[in-house]
Amino acid sequence: MATLIGRYAPHQADSPVLEVSDVTVRYNGTLALDGVSFRLTQGEQVAVVGPNGAGKSTLFKVIAGMLHPTHGEVKVYGHGPGGHICIAYVPQRSQVDWSFPVNVADVVMMGRIGKLGLLRWPKARDWDYVRQCLEVVGMADLADRQIGELSGGQQQRVFIARALAQEAELMLMDEPLTGLDVTSQEDIFRILEELRRRHVTVMVATHDLNQAADRFDQVMLLNHRLLGLGRPGEVFTPERLLQAYGGHMRLIQTDEGLMVLNDTCCEGSTTRHGRLA
Repeated sequence: MATLIGRYAPHQADSPVLEVSDVTVRYNGTLALDGVSFRLTQGEQVAVVGPNGAGKSTLFKVIAGMLHPTHGEVKVYGHGPGGHICIAYVPQRSQVDWSFPVNVADVVMMGRIGKLGLLRWPKARDWDYVRQCLEVVGMADLADRQIGELSGGQQQRVFIARALAQEAELMLMDEPLTGLDVTSQEDIFRILEELRRRHVTVMVATHDLNQAADRFDQVMLLNHRLLGLGRPGEVFTPERLLQAYGGHMRLIQTDEGLMVLNDTCCEGSTTRHGRLA
């Protein structure tokens, strides 16, 4: 579920929302991230793509302050991530205990803890805010439903509502579209448009290159190192894609753009055909 990070830290008005500087992470001697540096400004939405084990989840956890880098630093509005309550991390659904006995409204209210303080009970205005957040994601009618009874798409919408209740300004979503049908995916994209209107900065990890190219203004290509960050047509070049995916991918240049064939690099994926603009 979306994770609330630390105590309140002030924002420096002249600082970018997110600045990652030469971040390196090693797990028991294994290199997960290698000298990653970039910055994002308010309201940007970035699709983070790369093969399994590329370091996408690790990067998100470092940004959220859940994991300390071996080298380098992360700053959110000019300060380390551990002092912010404006960061929301939505993990992969496989990492959530669905048997936990809590309903939808209570899950979303958990996003208010940073605003309330641990020892304060929510007031009527907090429950009103929770209801508004559920309305934004189209889940108000299921406020009393146990979280484990929801479909995958509904669960993702609840997590996003929780981040909204947290009043997050930086949202990190780790593969929120995985396993969802087309209708549920469209629901998530509709919510992403609402987040854009609210000027929330969003990073979304995904394995779907074509979806990343079609739906996001910016993409980040990651395989332990940052291979590219920018517009899809600039980042998804044959050289960079082969550098990221190696022999797992075949690329064919057509009159309509770059065609990706047999992208089987990702766990559970099947052969896919698509064009990258």
